[in-house]
Amino acid sequence: MINVLIVDDSLTAREYIKYIIDQDPDLRLVGAAQNGNEAIKLVESAIPDVVIMDIHMPGMDGYKATRMIMETRPLPIIIYSSLVAPEQTQNIFKAMQAGAVAVAQKPPGLGNPETKPFMEKLLRMIKLMAEVKVVRRVPPKPRKQPAGPSSQILKTKNLTNIDVIAIGASTGGPPVLQEIFRELPSDFPVPIVVVQHITTGFLPGMLKWLSGETRLNLKIAKTGDALLPGHVYFAPEESNMAISKDGKVLITKFGSQGQLKRPASHLFMSVAKCYGTRAAGILLTGMGNDGASGLKEMKRCGAQTMVQNRETSIVFGMPESAIKLDAANYILSPAEIADLLMGMVSRMRKKARPKA
Repeated sequence: MINVLIVDDSLTAREYIKYIIDQDPDLRLVGAAQNGNEAIKLVESAIPDVVIMDIHMPGMDGYKATRMIMETRPLPIIIYSSLVAPEQTQNIFKAMQAGAVAVAQKPPGLGNPETKPFMEKLLRMIKLMAEVKVVRRVPPKPRKQPAGPSSQILKTKNLTNIDVIAIGASTGGPPVLQEIFRELPSDFPVPIVVVQHITTGFLPGMLKWLSGETRLNLKIAKTGDALLPGHVYFAPEESNMAISKDGKVLITKFGSQGQLKRPASHLFMSVAKCYGTRAAGILLTGMGNDGASGLKEMKRCGAQTMVQNRETSIVFGMPESAIKLDAANYILSPAEIADLLMGMVSRMRKKARPKA
């Protein structure tokens, strides 16, 4: 049985969500709060497995309540609002920054032909998110100058001969990508390829949101794209992305529904095969184990590999799976990953500078 807590200031909305939950015998409503303050108290007393959280409420809104719950008693929180349609980019990723593991749009009223698919999607999401093992969210700290880890890595490993950087991310990934990319200059000398698991329809909005925080050129990749420095190429939704030896992108749609979808590992495998020691692989927060086997292959082929640490991951599933496979050379925070990449740039520029 999955215990669910509803947080919404509207009695009608609370009753509607209760009606949806009652449709599934595996779900049980254990509490209903009218605002964020009540939600924090009920999380302690009702002990839900999943929280369904509205955004705009009197007193404490859903963003702040989510952040406080994730810092004190972390559990999967679904932001459930009419303000998280795919085109409402800022609201969606503000929810993710707060620590929500998923966002869901409120369905139209009963009798609308679109209501049933919305309800079914929410029920599936609740069950799926209940299985997510979230970690405590660390309150943000003032950004410090790079200190030890990345500089030590640069001293011990040659990270100057990198031709491509491959990144895999899932739940909680967009805010981490934002943190890393905003530190990188527009003339970053290496192309970056990214697989980010995301709900269909949300990828263009994510790129728009990220573009406001970085000087890099972001785009959704297509077959035949040539990898260029200072550019970040995202795998399209419901697709695998691979890289050829001549630095070109190959996009293929996912196969049958029964086929395992491992887009991060698919990308990492192709990078390992085509670039070997001239690549770096990064696996960030996310549920499941996608990317772990591919990162292991990159490491076997001599690439530099790193994963996000537990303390900063919303969900440690993907990084932990890679660690268990001994696929990671380094376990770092997003700030340390950004520092490492900036240090790598500095070393590459120094190496390229002509001697007097």
